[in-house]
Amino acid sequence: MVAGHLQEKKGNYYIVLNYKDEAGKRKTKWIATGLPTKGNKKKAEAMLQDARKSFESPSESAGYETTVTEEKTAPAEYSPAGILFADFMEHWLEMMKHRVEVTTHAAYTFGVNGRIVPYFREKGLRLLEIQPKHLHDFYQYVLKEFKLSTSTVQHFHAYIRQALQHALKMDMILTNPADKVERPKKSHFTGSFYRDQELHELFEAVKGDPIELAVLLAAFYGLRRGEIVGLKWQAINFQNQTLTIQHTVIPVSYEGKLITVVKDRAKNKSSHRTLPLVPAFQELLLRLLEEQQRNKLLYKKSYSDEYADYIYVNKLGERIKPGYITQHFPIVLEKYDMRRIRFHDLRHSCASLLLANGVGMKEIQEWLGHSHYSTTANIYAHLDYSSKMSSAQVISNTLQIPGMQKRS
Repeated sequence: MVAGHLQEKKGNYYIVLNYKDEAGKRKTKWIATGLPTKGNKKKAEAMLQDARKSFESPSESAGYETTVTEEKTAPAEYSPAGILFADFMEHWLEMMKHRVEVTTHAAYTFGVNGRIVPYFREKGLRLLEIQPKHLHDFYQYVLKEFKLSTSTVQHFHAYIRQALQHALKMDMILTNPADKVERPKKSHFTGSFYRDQELHELFEAVKGDPIELAVLLAAFYGLRRGEIVGLKWQAINFQNQTLTIQHTVIPVSYEGKLITVVKDRAKNKSSHRTLPLVPAFQELLLRLLEEQQRNKLLYKKSYSDEYADYIYVNKLGERIKPGYITQHFPIVLEKYDMRRIRFHDLRHSCASLLLANGVGMKEIQEWLGHSHYSTTANIYAHLDYSSKMSSAQVISNTLQIPGMQKRS
């Protein structure tokens, strides 16, 4: 196993491997761990051991090698002149695996491995060759070729910029070309929604259906799918009549597998919210609790105790899968010949009803759990007709338009 040690540079850990080339000359290879020195020594040591075991000859890993004599001081992490931009993005993606959550890294993986790396590998561009125009051309290509939304391409831009910022900090490039690229403008989103009569029809259609609870929680409370499946009995306070959103269950396609990520927290700080438990829902939840207790006695050993804390389970006590909700919802709509919308559009339906009945944007933001007021305003501004009517009335009462006065 090749010799090696950890080295600190600019507040980060680096792996330094020492070896001899075919001519017997001593050389050194530096590898960035991407780990800050504070609190990451054990992780860095583990990466060092892996690097020593998997060390390849210089000819097999030329793109990542920096060769220096013993007398020279610390080099860059690897030679930027020799590394392809596609290889660098893969290296960055692997580094980020230890720094972000699985759900976030899954999104990174889709963008980097699915779109960014294939495009730039075909172009054969090296890290030092990347110019703003290359990035601009890439954004235009994926927009046209794959019909992606500008929002998705903005995410790609964020990944590239973040990776290049890392390269800048490591002295691999002099400037970040992504800073000079104008991001594709985000297209305006207009969600579909059901009006009150359509919602009443939907409620009748799902009575007794496995997705009844999901539909009611999405339409009334505006809950996200992961918040619905993640709802636990401990989140319900029957005495104070409150419902607290604090746990989520999210399916993620990651490294070729479909996994379920369970979090004891909501999507963001604002998503952790407490809402009033109205009598109708209190009755529904008490009915579900009694039903679970009956099923447990009925199915005995066949009943699963693994998800006893969860509200949304089937007859055998197994937690309802998030994917089942979104797959079964359009089947119900088709069965009852109802206008097709997405399950998530029930959340928009909730917001539209609140707006139509005079509830302000700030209150809707808090009800839905949006992290920023601007998010709520951008999505639902076109529906805020009641405030416009109020403004029109104020103007009408204040200003007198010539020729419009009431004639005697």
